[in-house]
Amino acid sequence: MVIQNIKLALGSMKGGKMRTVLSLLGIIIGVASVVTILTLGNSATGSITDSITSSGYDLIYLSPAGSKNRETFDELFAEKLRKNVDGIGTVMPTVSSNGRVRNGSIVTSTAIMGVNSDYATNMDYKESYGKWFGVEDNIFKRQVAVLGSAIAEKLFPGGNAVGNYITIFRDQGKKYLVVAVMEEKDASLGASFNNTVYIPYNTYTQRFQRVTGVGTYVIKVAENHDPKVVNSDATKYLDDLVGTDNYMMISSASLADMVSSVTGTLSIFLAAIGGISLLVGGIGIMNIMLVSVAERTKEIGIRKALGASPRVIRGQFLTEAITLTSFGGVVGIVLGIGLSKIVANIAGWGFAVSVNACLLSVGFSMAIGIFFGLYPAAKAAKMDPIDSLNYE
Repeated sequence: MVIQNIKLALGSMKGGKMRTVLSLLGIIIGVASVVTILTLGNSATGSITDSITSSGYDLIYLSPAGSKNRETFDELFAEKLRKNVDGIGTVMPTVSSNGRVRNGSIVTSTAIMGVNSDYATNMDYKESYGKWFGVEDNIFKRQVAVLGSAIAEKLFPGGNAVGNYITIFRDQGKKYLVVAVMEEKDASLGASFNNTVYIPYNTYTQRFQRVTGVGTYVIKVAENHDPKVVNSDATKYLDDLVGTDNYMMISSASLADMVSSVTGTLSIFLAAIGGISLLVGGIGIMNIMLVSVAERTKEIGIRKALGASPRVIRGQFLTEAITLTSFGGVVGIVLGIGLSKIVANIAGWGFAVSVNACLLSVGFSMAIGIFFGLYPAAKAAKMDPIDSLNYE
């Protein structure tokens, strides 16, 4: 019976193609809007999250704030933090500032960063050529440098940076031997890898700029530990140690969750607005069903005279309404995915189809078919067969 009703519904749709298309426009536009918004929301969230966590989902950044208790944040604090907070694997002290760098007649300003020998490994930062400086370079405060990909291209447009010297200026210029050039890496949490010159931590603090405090600690969470839990435990420890106003801490995992939550909420809100079109489309479905009932009054009378029960008549028209809205929902999904793909390609985002949005849209379309088809179906079921047969 259901199959037969669906065939009747499809036949009715073919019989009035233009009317069917016009009545389904609201459903198609509504579904396409919902699918497009939620799919683009997923794509944008994924792209932003990937950017945030590009240097590692398991990283936490801790920076002293203000001058109070700054003496607490020295190199020894790294080991102290690791011992007092469970789940911390490595703590890397870093210092940085802007400086001028020269190679021959080429001079540019860029970030100069002092880091330890394990920085590249922990940040999953790969050499394009050459090799990152070692432990001895840091111990003996050697004047060696590693160049990010962009700054290397500026200073050495012809390549061949490794083995050559650059001059880094602070109060006076000092020559540094370039030992490596790094691969291109996306910025993460404000860190621009490609435009940074890296020198050993001790070289920075003793020869480039004399500093006593650490600028930022880069904390790498130990394996099999949740970065968000470690971040929470570290926050409690630091609150008790120096107070809430004397440090700033942010983790890639927490920031990624925050971005996901904000974009998810915004997407749902916009999708709800787009869903209004579905309600408008539902009214169009009710209108076409009422017209269909009026046009097929005699048919209804004949079916009732042949023994069709009100339940059968109601099921026929309800199935027709559901078929109409489901068809519109499928067309809307295809249109929404196509639009999402185009926009994602233009924006340079990864494309991630929202399966939940597709299922929700089809389900909502069918629900609209049921809701707005009930009244026309009930009206058809209540018709008197004699009056229907005499209807002109």
